[in-house]
Amino acid sequence: MSNSLLVVHVHVHVKPESVEAFREATLANARESVKEPGISRFDVVQDTEDPTRFVLVEAYKTPQAPAAHKETAHYLKWRDTVAPMMAEPRTSRKYVNCFPEDAGW
Repeated sequence: MSNSLLVVHVHVHVKPESVEAFREATLANARESVKEPGISRFDVVQDTEDPTRFVLVEAYKTPQAPAAHKETAHYLKWRDTVAPMMAEPRTSRKYVNCFPEDAGW
């Protein structure tokens, strides 16, 4: 069986004065996101050299799961909370999982 997980990397650059507030809001969103049936992982990582830069690593079980995620109350709250914190618009790239096998997620 071929791997089907969709992995999305969301690159975020926040204003320096918003780093802690962004981190708190994003961790709250991540804690709820991992409870969604369509999400295998939802990692939040912060750049070691530039703490204003974060990457969200989201692993979705189905092609429909990202859209379902964007309809949840916790995502909508996160989106609206962090919007004024952005130093520039966030960007994302989509990937197909290669390893580990999907069951390993």
